[in-house]
Amino acid sequence: MLTITSYTSEPLIDPFGILTGQRYEFFLDIEVPEDDELYSEKGLYIRVLYTIEETREGILKYDIHEKESEELLDFDLEEEEVKLLENFCKEHLS
Repeated sequence: MLTITSYTSEPLIDPFGILTGQRYEFFLDIEVPEDDELYSEKGLYIRVLYTIEETREGILKYDIHEKESEELLDFDLEEEEVKLLENFCKEHLS
């Protein structure tokens, strides 16, 4: 299971007025156990796009990155980890 150690967030501005609702971008620094296949000695962070619309609120997309190299990792989180991210983002909207 992953642990969120720190984060930053900011609202995304749509200069053209195309997108509906509000969008936020989160950068979540995470730690995972060494025995997890996601583990990296270089550290990890997750970039999350979160939306609030009339009919929907939640994660639009997330990407897992290695901190040192900025490499995008091709991993999917488990369902309970995605729920953890979603709850965290909802509680920490700026």
